[in-house]
Amino acid sequence: MRRAITNGSPLPAPAQPADASGGPGDGPRSGPAAHAARHARNAPWPYTRLDVAAARAAGHPPRPIRQFVLKTRSRCNLACTYCYVYEMADQGWRDQPVAMTPATTARAAQRIAEHAAAHDLPRVDLVLHGGEPLLTAPAALAAPVEAVRAALAATAPRTRITATVQTNGTLITRGRLTALAAAGIRVGVSLDGGLPAHNSRRVDHAGRPGFGAAARGLRLLARHPDSYAGVLCVVDLDQDPVETYESLLAFAPPTVGLLLPLANWSAPPPRGPGRRPGGPGTPYADWLLAVFERWWHDGERRTRIRLFEEIIALLLGLPATTETLGLAPAATAVIETDGSIEQADSLKSAYEGAAATGMALDTHSFDQLLDHPGFAARQLGRDALAAGCRACDLVEVCGGGHYPHRYRAGEGFRQPSVYCADLQVLIRHIATAVQHAATTAGRRHATAAHPPVAHPPAAAS
Repeated sequence: MRRAITNGSPLPAPAQPADASGGPGDGPRSGPAAHAARHARNAPWPYTRLDVAAARAAGHPPRPIRQFVLKTRSRCNLACTYCYVYEMADQGWRDQPVAMTPATTARAAQRIAEHAAAHDLPRVDLVLHGGEPLLTAPAALAAPVEAVRAALAATAPRTRITATVQTNGTLITRGRLTALAAAGIRVGVSLDGGLPAHNSRRVDHAGRPGFGAAARGLRLLARHPDSYAGVLCVVDLDQDPVETYESLLAFAPPTVGLLLPLANWSAPPPRGPGRRPGGPGTPYADWLLAVFERWWHDGERRTRIRLFEEIIALLLGLPATTETLGLAPAATAVIETDGSIEQADSLKSAYEGAAATGMALDTHSFDQLLDHPGFAARQLGRDALAAGCRACDLVEVCGGGHYPHRYRAGEGFRQPSVYCADLQVLIRHIATAVQHAATTAGRRHATAAHPPVAHPPAAAS
């Protein structure tokens, strides 16, 4: 029998499903057996090498879900060429209803309130996602949030809710902003930079640029700062990093999320101009550090950059607020338009069905999701990592990197991040900058507390 290492102890692995050797065409795309077989074939870690019950006995209790992503729409008005939902390994969107029905929304609200009450959660975070969620009519945009709010009031009255919608920005209008603001829903926008050249991959289904409409939407959003959550930007090595960063500042984002492209060991990231895939160097660290230096040494802090602030917080021993860094347990569940319950949809970049659980709102609670091996593995912290990661002096900060970045086909998610070298360079550089700033501040404080004694001039002889 295969054995898994969890909490430093060998644990018996669950039996491998009998049909795990089948190919993509061997049977239905969905259903628990099909999902189990696909997971076992593509990702033995964790699906055949982790015994969840043994992990619980070894000291890894389940942690509640705190963020719920509602896929209110399964289609998008853009066709971005790098989109993980439509253009990567998983094509499950084709089987999804175009929109989440009111009945599914109500069931989701009930399940979320049930989970919040069971775990006495002080807060849940709700994200309206897609596809493009703003394809929904303005009058109906806030309905999912209002449904969850009402369910919480009835079942878990001590739980408060924060809500955001993540959009490509092209459909932002005054009417939509008014409806969202009235419901307390903030708006996050995905954009690849503040110039048309940065957004050549963000086109509609006819190949026409989406930047003009997105820029108009962002300018409108910037006039409503209370509704503005920030901008997400995927790192593009073909673009100048400082120009990308400074062009985004023109839209006055309160935060900027710089995202490494979703890639893994079987589908490596682009290496940039003049570099071959898998070649030497750390081009992503180089790109990010150019932005960091500009941001860090700016005379005023014009925006927050989430990646850099997360690294700084982790270096200082503070808890992480993201699953992309650090060792905090995964806490996000996704609800598809048909009511199926999935893991973080960034996993869709790994293989067909990588985010699927075989669970649905009508038949499963979110507590049951906590014991799904894919979800449980992402709550094991250090014990889910490759041996080299567990021994690394940066593990508390890096956390092994973003979970999808660890994937290798036929092996699963127990490799170092495909961006390991870049992360090491980035984290060490930021650590040096923080240490230098702390030392300089300490010297200034000491000088202010104990100013040098001024001696009177010697008397003339």
